[in-house]
Amino acid sequence: MPGAVFLRGESVTLRTIEEDDIEFMRDTINDPAVREGLTTASPINAEQEREYFEEQISNQEDVNLAVCADGEITGVIGLHDLNQRAGHCEVGLWLAPEYHGEGYGTEASRLLTDFAFRELRMHRVMARVLATNPASARIWEKLGFEEEGLHRDETFTDGEYVDIRYFGVLEEEWDEGFGE
Repeated sequence: MPGAVFLRGESVTLRTIEEDDIEFMRDTINDPAVREGLTTASPINAEQEREYFEEQISNQEDVNLAVCADGEITGVIGLHDLNQRAGHCEVGLWLAPEYHGEGYGTEASRLLTDFAFRELRMHRVMARVLATNPASARIWEKLGFEEEGLHRDETFTDGEYVDIRYFGVLEEEWDEGFGE
C-alpha cells in the first residue's frame, strides 16, 4: 500500500516510504545506471535493504520520501545530517533510470529544499555530486545552488577515484529565486 502524500508538486508527489517499496529500492539502487552516480557502490541484498529501511528510513532524525509520478514510485529523496542548532542539512536524491531526464528530480528537489527552509527552519541546504554525474549537478544549478567546492579523489567508484562537487544554497538566496 502506498504511503501518505507528504508534499505535492505539479508532476511529482513526495510520500512516505513504506515496506512495500523495499524491493523497488533494492533493485534500483543495484542498477549500474543508478549506482554509478552515487557515492555508495556496494551491492545490496533484500536483507540489507530491509535493515536500511528499519534503521535509516524509519528513523526520526532524517526525512526520507518516495518520489512518485502518476502514482508510481520513481526514486527516493531525503534530507540528512540535519543540524537544527546550526540550521543546515544535506539533500540527496536518486531516480530509476527510466525516469531520468523527465524533470522529476528537479521538481522533487525543489519541493524538499523548500520544505527544509519553510518547515524545518534551515538556514543552509547542501548537496554532494560526483564529478562524473553532470545531470545531477544541473539539478542543483537550476535550483540556484552555488558550487561551493570540490573534494578531489574523495570516493572510489567504477575502478577510479572521483572528485565530489559540493553545492549549497542559503535561505535568503532561496527566497530571492526559488522559494514558494
